[in-house]
Formats: sequence, C-alpha cells, structure tokens
Amino acid sequence: MKDQRYFIYNHLNFKVKYHKDPDTDSALVVGFEVIPLSISHKYSIWNDNNTRLKTCKPGTNTVQQPGIVPQEIESGTEIVFTYDVSFESSDIKWASRWDTYLLMSDNQIHWFSIINSLIIVLFLSGMVAMIMMKTLYRDIANYNQLDQDEVHEETGWKLVHADVFRLPNNYSLLCVYVGTGVQVFGMTFVTIAFALLGFLSPSNRGGLMTVMVFLWVFMGLLAGYSSGHLHKMLKGTDWKKTSLKTAFMFPSVLFTTFFILNALIWGEKSSGAVPFGTMLVIVLLWFGISVPLVFLGSYLGFKTPVKENPVKTNKIPRPIPLQPWYINPLFAMLFGGILPFAAVFIELFFILTSVWLNQFYYIFGFLFIVFVILLITCAEISIVLCYFQLCNEDYRWWWRSYLTSGASALYLFLYCIFYFCVKLEITKLVSAILYFGYMFIISYAFFILTGTIGFCACFWFVQKIYSSVKID
Repeated sequence: MKDQRYFIYNHLNFKVKYHKDPDTDSALVVGFEVIPLSISHKYSIWNDNNTRLKTCKPGTNTVQQPGIVPQEIESGTEIVFTYDVSFESSDIKWASRWDTYLLMSDNQIHWFSIINSLIIVLFLSGMVAMIMMKTLYRDIANYNQLDQDEVHEETGWKLVHADVFRLPNNYSLLCVYVGTGVQVFGMTFVTIAFALLGFLSPSNRGGLMTVMVFLWVFMGLLAGYSSGHLHKMLKGTDWKKTSLKTAFMFPSVLFTTFFILNALIWGEKSSGAVPFGTMLVIVLLWFGISVPLVFLGSYLGFKTPVKENPVKTNKIPRPIPLQPWYINPLFAMLFGGILPFAAVFIELFFILTSVWLNQFYYIFGFLFIVFVILLITCAEISIVLCYFQLCNEDYRWWWRSYLTSGASALYLFLYCIFYFCVKLEITKLVSAILYFGYMFIISYAFFILTGTIGFCACFWFVQKIYSSVKID
C-alpha cells in the first residue's frame, strides 16, 4: 500500500476533424477526438499577463512531445490544467460522419437471427396452412353436406358453436388490455417506421423517447376506440368505466414505477434524473391530451355498429370435458410464449447491450424485420393452440388467446435476469433496482403488445371458421 502512486489527467488534447467541400469552398466539422494526458507542467515564464510553460508550447503537439513526466498527486503540489486544439483534414463527408460510430460488425449474427426466426415462422405457417386447408376445409365441407338419410353427427370444434362466443370472465378488463395493446402496437410500429426512414438521427439526443411519448399520447384515440368497440361487441353497456380503466390502468403502473425509479436517482444526486418540470409536462400530456382522446375514441367505438356473431349463444353453458395435458393453460402459455421470444431474443441482446453498455443501436432495418416476424409468430402460435383447444371442446379461448402469446414477456424478463447476472457488473443496490424496474416496464409493455396480437388473430380465426359452417 505504501508503494501506491496516484496520477491525474490534467491536460486534454482536442483534435477537430473537418471536411472541405470543393463545390462550396467551405469546411464542415465531421469528427471530434479528445485525448487525456497527465503532464507535470514546468513554468518557463511566470507573469500574470504572459505565463509560459516549458511543457505546453504554442504551435507544438503536446501528445508527441518526448520526455513527458506524468503529474503525480502529492500533498502541497500545484496542479496546472491545460488543453490544446489541433485541426485535421478528413476524407469523411458530412453525410457519413456517424458511420464511425454506427458501423456494425455483427451483421452476420443479425442475419442468422432473422433466418432462425423465419424458420420458426415457416414452421408455424405450415401448421396454420394445414389446419386451414386440410382440416378445416374438409370439416366444413362435411358439415355443409346435408344427407337426407343420415343425421349428421357433430364432432370437434363445431360442438361448441353455441358457447364459443359466450362472454368471458372480466370481459371489461379484457377490453382494456386489448385497447392498451392497440395503443402500444401503434406507438411501436410508427416509431420503428420513423427510425427506419431516418427521421430519428442519433445526433438528436432524446429524440427517440420524445417521439414515443408523443405517439403514446395521441394513440390514446385508437386505444379508446378499440376498447369501446370490443366492449359493445361483448354486449357491454358501461363504456365510460371501460374508458376510464383504459386511460389510467397501464399509464398509472408505468408512471408510478418510473416516478419511484426517478426518485431513487434524485436520491443519488445523479445528473441522469428527469427534471421535475419534464415530469410535470408528461403528466399534463397524459391528463390533458391522452385521457380526453381515450374517451373520444371509446365514444366513437361504442357508437360504431358492430358485426353480429355468426352463431348464437345458448343460455346454459355446455359442460367442458376433461382436457388432455397439452391443453392445460399453463402448458399452453409456456409453449406459446417461447416461440415468439425465440424470434426476437438475439436482437434483444443487441438492444440491451446498447442501452446498458453505452453502445449505439441504429440498425432499425433489422429491427423492423424482427418486429414483423414477431407479429406473425404471435398470431400463428395463438391460432394453432386456439384450434387445438376448440377441438377438445373447450370454448374458453378469450383470455387464453391473450395469455398464450403474452407469456413471451415472462421469457423476456427471465432473459433480462440472465443478462444482468452474466453481462452486467452492477454492485450498487440502487443501480440493480433501476435495471429491474425498467426491465419490468418493458416486459409489461411486451406482454400487452404480444397478448393483443394473439387475441386479435384468434378473434379473426374464430369468426372465420364459425361463419363458414351451417348450423342447424
């Protein structure tokens, strides 16, 4: 311990790179480098008006000077802080100035991820095609053949035609989750599209989050419309209560978690804390714009005429037979959630690395492809499992379709725990709380997004197959 010596960086060498445009005879700054140095400065001339240093001469490059002695920290030692600036011509053009930071060397990994995801999509597409083309069309053809001499025996999914549109438990809450999911989907899709078109430049710090906040606020109209319209389809009457839940349930969880995390950052006196004024602006956007738009959308959705269900519902519920193990809700959720997660987990690694290890993420082309693959995977796995459920005469598909694909959020959060243990070297309790707090928000939003995709796909599927058969 007695032999330890401490040194300080007390000199900064700024190198400004510029590109000269021959057409306009002007120069634009295209790069900026900073080299820290530790120099034990020696005075050449001490004068209040003209102080000179032997170790920092004008017109010379301090970095290249030989015999530089580092500045050691000792009691009573004077430390002089200096800097120098040099200009260097560069062949990098203004339009390509970000390429140094955005150049990705992992394109092969991204393509491998996409190919892996496409294999999953093709596998599920084959299963859906088999169900739709062979099983369903064959069943529908058989059901629609009226034989005068024989009584047609109903089997499989057609047996539950009088119960398949029976109201689910907590249908108002389901409407809220579907409406919120439409809001999350709209915000995510438009944000990725803007980034893909180049509107969200990395030079605009905070631009991505600003766009997401404003899109979330104005997508409240779609959230209200979706929840209100579904509420009417399910024969609900109290659309105002559903609108209130849509406007406040998910945003309240989001804002409360974010406020607690931000309070922890304030407690650490970190410059990364969101100012109180910004928090107030977000609250005003929420109450002043988003909430009214949700109520307006819900009113419009409730007033819009709905399409009647293709089959009628009996007053007495049909008994549900004992289900095989693979139709168990827990198994369906675990199996249905792992495939959508498998389609995105490699891209998720790069996103987490860019967020938590201070790296750039600007490959939105790959992200858009992965998002489309996620959309297709969630829809197809939900349809396949919904069909197997109906074939086993279990008509409780409403919540099951939402939870099946939404369970991928569980795998997302488990992967975040794995990433924390393997990749991050976080030792402070506050930092760990921040990490898991933000990952909880992302996982919850991912659950709502994927669950809504699965529900909408199953809703279309059920409407389609039961409108194609003749019911006696």
